[in-house]
Amino acid sequence: MKTYAGFWQRTGAFMWDYLIIACYLTTITILSFLTSANDWLFTNRIQSQLSAFLFLTLPVILYFSILESSAHQATWGKHKVGLKVIDQIGGRISFGRAFARTLLKFVPWEISHTLIWQISFFPQTNSVLINTGFAIVYLLIGFNIFSLLKTKTHQTIYDIITKTYVEKHNLSL
Repeated sequence: MKTYAGFWQRTGAFMWDYLIIACYLTTITILSFLTSANDWLFTNRIQSQLSAFLFLTLPVILYFSILESSAHQATWGKHKVGLKVIDQIGGRISFGRAFARTLLKFVPWEISHTLIWQISFFPQTNSVLINTGFAIVYLLIGFNIFSLLKTKTHQTIYDIITKTYVEKHNLSL
């Protein structure tokens, strides 16, 4: 019988993964300041959004997608806490499915980026629009947490859509 990972196991795995993400983000930030890349990468809202997606969001999405579709079926954090991502029959998921899963997982993150760039470049933006955007972000996160806590298989909305599960598994190093 499969044992599915709950909220705390998945949160712990993400915290380990976030160490890698934070190191990457720190490196990118330092490099952008040392090379004056900020002067040409973040000159307007559209360019800023595109630059942030290409240099921040996309590499993080690829990190999760590549590792969760690998032979280990787990990111470094999931591997560290003994979790793996599986399909409906317990097998390895394809890169396409892992990419879709991760893309859906990070929709709230990307919406937040969009709102932050909007606030940065257009501080006079209607606060109702900004507040509605952030309300959508919180609702998406809330739905995922609620789904994770309430489904027998501890699936988030993005797991349900992509027909994936996060299983407790003793992965050997």
